[in-house]
Amino acid sequence: MIQGTTSDAGKSTVVAALCRSLARRGVSVAPFKPQNMALNSAVTVDGGEIGRSTALQAEACGIAAHSDMNPVLLKPQSDTGAQVILRGRVAAVLEAGAYQDYKKNAREAVMDAWQALTARHDLVIVEGAGSPAEINLRANDIANMGFAEAVDCPVWLVADIDRGGVFAHLVGTLALLSVSEQRRVSGLLINRFRGDIRLLQNGLDWLTQRTGKPLLGVLPYLQGLLLDAEDSLGDVAVPAREGSLRVVVPVLPRISNHTDLDALRLHPQVELILVGPDQPVPPADLIILPGSKSTRADLAWLRAQGWPAVLQRHLRYGGRVLGICGGFQMLGDTLADPEGLEGPPGESPGLGLLRLSTRMVPGKQLRQVRGVFADRTFADRVITDDAAQVEGYEIHNGVSDGPALARPLLALHDAAGPRPDGARSDDDQIAGTYVHGLFDHPDACTALLRWAGLADATPVDYRAHRNTQLDRLADMLDAHLDPATLDRLCEGRTCGRTCGRTCGRTCGRTCGRT
Repeated sequence: MIQGTTSDAGKSTVVAALCRSLARRGVSVAPFKPQNMALNSAVTVDGGEIGRSTALQAEACGIAAHSDMNPVLLKPQSDTGAQVILRGRVAAVLEAGAYQDYKKNAREAVMDAWQALTARHDLVIVEGAGSPAEINLRANDIANMGFAEAVDCPVWLVADIDRGGVFAHLVGTLALLSVSEQRRVSGLLINRFRGDIRLLQNGLDWLTQRTGKPLLGVLPYLQGLLLDAEDSLGDVAVPAREGSLRVVVPVLPRISNHTDLDALRLHPQVELILVGPDQPVPPADLIILPGSKSTRADLAWLRAQGWPAVLQRHLRYGGRVLGICGGFQMLGDTLADPEGLEGPPGESPGLGLLRLSTRMVPGKQLRQVRGVFADRTFADRVITDDAAQVEGYEIHNGVSDGPALARPLLALHDAAGPRPDGARSDDDQIAGTYVHGLFDHPDACTALLRWAGLADATPVDYRAHRNTQLDRLADMLDAHLDPATLDRLCEGRTCGRTCGRTCGRTCGRTCGRT
């Protein structure tokens, strides 16, 4: 199990790196995160919903994401309340205090998923959440040491040196653990180091002597690493490039699945600008209204921030607007949540840019989808008849209806059969869709950017980039982690690629034999 001294210490990337490194050695490996709190999520092969970072780790393993990999997902809807998802399905909406009483149900889901996952794989790499030393959260813990103790799992402790205080983080975290938990920590990792390692050596020697724990490695800071974020937007500044298309996105208070924007961050012809509260909105070619976990509340925030006037001015000057999921719902005439699925029950007027109305209904839609753009001229020169040029996933409660849907954006072909999705305005300036991940496919990304005004848009394959970055992570880990440490993880595991027999050690890159 990989635990961190703080949030964002690098647990997710270390797990992804381990998963890819071990998978390349032929080990049957899978990721597991008992409890996660995040608004970035993914649809699994079994039709469930898990945290986005865990789905990325499954890809690092070369396997399909499954709801057993993240049995408890908490999706915040306010500062004190969250939607509780157990083994991929919505189970409750609870305030923080009530969730503590609900932990028994959550623990059962965690242990059942753990047993199911470990029965299918030889090795499971577990990711903790936040820090194991949060004193106020220690009771009934299922995210960190409480889980590790329950399943008798060894722990590596990771700390981020880039922000400073790494020795205090490691020593202080260990000091706040119980004696049995301290013994459970079998090694320390320092993450995101940049500089001359020789200048760090005396501190490393002191750390080993003070804690009695082996230092497993000092992992370097990887410049330009772009992978699906667990939740935080992180550093997303994209510099202006000559002739680039400017894309502006409001950072909603409950923005969800902002990984939709990752392909645009990567694109060499796009300048991506995220606009937070009370910040001026610059001129744009394309404004994207992103997904939201609390759509009516975020719509009210947009109004308070003056975005309706911004959008009207943007459209008068010929700009384009794209709404994704919750952002698509906001573009309509009304947005109703009679049962209070995302907040207080009620109905709100929409932005009135598309003739449609949305009603929140129980039963979240969770689908992996593929298809083509419904209007062939929309994707001129890139859409072909024999390829699925649009791929993504749906995660939403709302059902939309209205005349705008008569001109859909997409024609999808999935397990539910052929069906339309989204809408486009008659003047072709406004479009909306329920599909997340739309920019990840190179042809779909190119088509959308051309629609937005980038006539010479070049294809960028974000999915290929993701796999390249996962290999980069694994290469880094192989180079900076004690090789014997990885060998020990493989001991007694099944050789997945050659003979299938159990071995003492795997010959990783030479012959593949045991």
